[in-house]
Amino acid sequence: MSRHADLFKDIDSMEPDAFTRHLSDDVRFTFGNAETVVGRDAVRDVWAGFCDGIDGVHHDVIETFEQGAATIVESTVTYTRKDGSTIALPVVTIYRGEGELIEDYRIFMDVAPLFAAP
Repeated sequence: MSRHADLFKDIDSMEPDAFTRHLSDDVRFTFGNAETVVGRDAVRDVWAGFCDGIDGVHHDVIETFEQGAATIVESTVTYTRKDGSTIALPVVTIYRGEGELIEDYRIFMDVAPLFAAP
């Protein structure tokens, strides 16, 4: 089990403060090919904005790998759109941190299908 076992549960809650409690003050956050965001407050704002565009999110973790300070998680994430339809997308997340808090968080996925017409 990952050292951040509650991380995806907190992300799936769509409560920005629940997610960002796992992050260091100066975290670096990169989602897909978007610009890297630096700082817990900035990440909270980005996540809150993303959540405003959807009605739900749920991660099904397939496998977790840990190597030193890095954790790599393969998942399927199911999004619920504003119209009630759902879409499941593959994702790999890599996060790093020497202590309990995440210092670098990267999401590798193509989120375009989420916002395409169903």
